[in-house]
Amino acid sequence: MLGTDDIKKLAKLARITLTKEEEEKLPKEADSILEYVAQLKDITSSMVENKVAGELRNVVREDNNPTETGVNTKNIVANMPNSQDDYLKVEKIL
Repeated sequence: MLGTDDIKKLAKLARITLTKEEEEKLPKEADSILEYVAQLKDITSSMVENKVAGELRNVVREDNNPTETGVNTKNIVANMPNSQDDYLKVEKIL
């Protein structure tokens, strides 16, 4: 069972402030909360044991219609507000 001192330490670690009422009330509620968490842990651990990952990883589709490098460059550069030698020209920021 958690005592008032334990609750104060936990509150300090969690960086929360508790009123005197909360400090006195929480030790009584902490046991039921911890029992509930233990029940959840048992349930989830029994569920995870049966799951196994498959063998396939990083499956990607084949690129059926690839475009050649540079085909769209002229169109892209033409739509840029300011360009030089096929590069976007921007203001110096440093």
